[in-house]
Amino acid sequence: MLECRSCGRTYESGPDEPWRCECGHALDFAEQPLPDSDEPDVDPREGLWAFDEFLPIGAEVTLGEGWTPLADAPEWNAQFKLDYVFPSGSYKDRGAALTLSRAAELGVERIVEDSSGNAGAAIAQYAARAGIDADIYVPADAKQSKLDAIEAVGATAVRIEGSRQDVTDACIREAVGGDAWYASHAWNPAFYAGTSAFALELAAQRDWTVPDAVVLPLGHGTLFLGAYRGFSALEAAGWTESVPRLLGVQATGVAPIVEELHGPAEAGTNDVADGIQIREPARKGQILDAIDATDGDAIACDAEATEEALDALHERGFYVEPTSAVGIAGLEAYRERGVLDTDDDVVVALTGSGLKQ
Repeated sequence: MLECRSCGRTYESGPDEPWRCECGHALDFAEQPLPDSDEPDVDPREGLWAFDEFLPIGAEVTLGEGWTPLADAPEWNAQFKLDYVFPSGSYKDRGAALTLSRAAELGVERIVEDSSGNAGAAIAQYAARAGIDADIYVPADAKQSKLDAIEAVGATAVRIEGSRQDVTDACIREAVGGDAWYASHAWNPAFYAGTSAFALELAAQRDWTVPDAVVLPLGHGTLFLGAYRGFSALEAAGWTESVPRLLGVQATGVAPIVEELHGPAEAGTNDVADGIQIREPARKGQILDAIDATDGDAIACDAEATEEALDALHERGFYVEPTSAVGIAGLEAYRERGVLDTDDDVVVALTGSGLKQ
């Protein structure tokens, strides 16, 4: 069963289910599975699926994803969750594994997705693993390295001229008017069920404690909301005692959450962080609710700060893509502004591999 948390409507699950509610808001699973015991019992050898008691979908489609390293980063007085070491090179494999598992459960034969890069590559790769045809709608100027990742596994990259919204609109028209299932990383509830495992793994790796704060790049909020849901589920299950502050980092010039929280954004652009150039997040209201519930925040970082952070990461062996570096730029900015103290226990998510650049 799917439900709209905005208006309360419910819908039966199935291959013909709507991609969003009649009221225009996103749909979610009506129930959050929780384990029967308040004593944690997981096997890291099972990867992401070690947390099957928290997941609404079984492991129909998997590439052994999950349990990414948690590395100490003393230069930043933080820990880094290395989600760029997934099979397709980004954290989006968490969501893709659950989304394609659900598609397989529903008997879907063809999926469509719109993405400028990492999500499209992840969905394409897991669709190939599932034996499901995939068309990935991309901006006409998408990076060739990411198009290569999509096409190498047999998916079709459908290039669309115009804005990022034009790409989404074209994909939705195909999903609604054709025979395809919309495997959207922004709208499909299964994707967020997958990204919730970020929090589940992190708590397990820290012996069932959570940090004071987690700093995350913030575009559509797929990892941000997934982390919130995962930490909330752990607390509800009695496996942890609290939910950390969630601190988002957006790109200067494209920072709708920052503008909602703090008013008109500062002038400038940050095209370096191309992976979070989202002007209208699909779940904007839910992101704001998660920030409010965790005493969190969102800030924007410019290109110069992002490039400096990227160079520093590379010099210390963390070979990530530019969008990942906004988390580090944001960490430093939060400390400069007094939002974080230098002795706060902080984890930063590193989300995409530099090998795709």
